[in-house]
Amino acid sequence: MLTPAEIAALHFASYGTPGALYTAPGRVNLIGEHTDYAEGFVMPAAIDFATLAGISPRADGKIVIYSENFATERTFQASALPTSASHHWTDYPLGVVSILAGEGHTIPGFSLSLWGDVPLGSGLSSSAALEVATALAVTSLIGVTYPGPVLARLCQRAENEFVGASCGIMDQFISANGAKDHALLLDCRDLSFTLAPIPENVALVIANTMVKHAVVGGEYTTRRAEVEAACSVIASHRPGVRFLRDATVDDLEKWGHEMTPNSLKRARHVITENLRTVAAAQALIQGDLAELGRLMAEAHLSYSRDFDASCLEADTMVSLAQDLPGLIGARLTGGGFGGCTINLVEQSHAAAFAASLAGLYAAQIGIVPQVHICHASVGAHRIA
Repeated sequence: MLTPAEIAALHFASYGTPGALYTAPGRVNLIGEHTDYAEGFVMPAAIDFATLAGISPRADGKIVIYSENFATERTFQASALPTSASHHWTDYPLGVVSILAGEGHTIPGFSLSLWGDVPLGSGLSSSAALEVATALAVTSLIGVTYPGPVLARLCQRAENEFVGASCGIMDQFISANGAKDHALLLDCRDLSFTLAPIPENVALVIANTMVKHAVVGGEYTTRRAEVEAACSVIASHRPGVRFLRDATVDDLEKWGHEMTPNSLKRARHVITENLRTVAAAQALIQGDLAELGRLMAEAHLSYSRDFDASCLEADTMVSLAQDLPGLIGARLTGGGFGGCTINLVEQSHAAAFAASLAGLYAAQIGIVPQVHICHASVGAHRIA
């Protein structure tokens, strides 16, 4: 694990000039999965895993990007940026630079050093952390300041338009706008948000099933298409329904027979998940942790059965957590098809909970998981 000082030293050693340092966190979503692109509600928290970025100007018109994680450096011409993805990790920072150039900004040469500890492919938004850290670094270099919500939208566009992943706004938004010791209820329609305090005696225990997923194409894209097909059926009867955010359970009862079985199930998940997410934020605000836990359990069941986005390993991880002391609520988090579970646990039980869950999972599945005890952290910012 590298410290900011070590990243600064690495950058100086590589490029002979001090770099300004920025950080952007990963995130864990407490509740609200696959509701963001339906203009619904999500409730993530930024976590203390992050991407660090060091940046300094260059005089030769080149953009040099180095990743300490991959021990790889690539060079591009600032005046001739790639116009499409190459399916390489540099697509994420380059996508951000491309979007900024498209906004009319002149992109100078620069050196960018990157390091992160957000686990890759685990559903904790390593890509969003990379995008937001890059965006904050590059905009600061060129003397431009964007409000957090606007910066998040630019980073989402980088992933949608350049990388080719049809993600919603949640990951980039929480990375840019997170608040220490709070979850954030985000309305994905207008980007308004409400902070919901997480009590000091509650830890976020994130358990990595070690089953990785990818969101470019594949199952994610299929689920999104099924959601949109269900919305089209309802909209044919109620033209005011532009997204499933506007639909109700009554709509499904009336017109669900016109949908494919899968579209009906996906829509039921999204519509009920929106209701659960708003209720979960209210439970946090009111300090009703029992109700929050109940909603998380209901959300996991819906995600697993209606959205078909869980897997044996994730279902097992959630099931094993139920009888452990200190558990408030557990569910699969992130894009699905593997990744991590989020467990809200009483702080006094967190260490024992993490150790017990890891042991039980390894014994039953045959895979040793990574289990991390985290807390809600602040969003992207300059650190040096």
